[in-house]
Amino acid sequence: MCGIVGLFLKNPALQPELGRLTSQMLKVMTERGPDSAGFAVYGGARHGQTKITVRDLAPAQAAAFEKGLADIAGPAMTVTFRDDHVVITLPDEHEKAARQFISSFGHGVAFVSSGDSIELYKGVGLPEDVATRFDLAGMSGTHAIGHTRMATESAVTTAGAHPFSTGPDQCLVHNGSLSNHNTLRRQLVREGLEFATENDSEVAAGYLSWRLSRGERLDEALTASLADLDGFYTFVVGTRDGFAVLRDPVACKPAVIAETDDYVAFASEYRAFAQLPGIEAATVFEPEPQRVYHWEHAA
Repeated sequence: MCGIVGLFLKNPALQPELGRLTSQMLKVMTERGPDSAGFAVYGGARHGQTKITVRDLAPAQAAAFEKGLADIAGPAMTVTFRDDHVVITLPDEHEKAARQFISSFGHGVAFVSSGDSIELYKGVGLPEDVATRFDLAGMSGTHAIGHTRMATESAVTTAGAHPFSTGPDQCLVHNGSLSNHNTLRRQLVREGLEFATENDSEVAAGYLSWRLSRGERLDEALTASLADLDGFYTFVVGTRDGFAVLRDPVACKPAVIAETDDYVAFASEYRAFAQLPGIEAATVFEPEPQRVYHWEHAA
């Protein structure tokens, strides 16, 4: 059992409230996933700039880590520390070198995500504690998704927490279990993908990234997953411009959507919507099985 939340803002005036509202929704999902939690926030994209998020940077290593990146990108780079996660913003042309530096740095530092606008944070512990560690309530942006995990098939670790990001500005959160993820993982590895965990949800994220890399639209990739992924699942997939929702043919995992003129909200349970502004006037519905729901901002 896990909990998923998502918030897509139609009204730009609400962007400063994105983190606070997402944090409230995530906290309500504690009983569905007390082991670990994570969230992705989208916003602040700048032309020609890439954001890279890394995790597990110890304070004793921060100076050496920042100096190594500065040697690559110089004064054009900015570094934002949030507990043991770091968001590096640098010109696009330095991304490859920065990724190579992060990979070779050691000391347990691990890549989390990259893209124009995504920042991704996750950790072990109660959802409220994880959100507080990274000051989710103080973040702004255009949309966000979050996850609370109750581990059933793999260890409780930061690496195993959701969201999983396997492509630029892409991430996935998952409530359910895939039965053919080992077979699919082997197929994707042959296609050149790399995986950091044994988690079935990372395989689902990698599968979608693989299809998107072949030029498919997100709705096409998700529709194809209905034939290729075996098991029970509710997916919420974040992209640079929005998010999408898909439930398996049986749809045994709970899901509800609320939509107003100002936002679209997703949650595993309706109670996560209780503190959203204008929720009393929202159109509330349960997403149908095997149907892709997709909201995005104009490019």
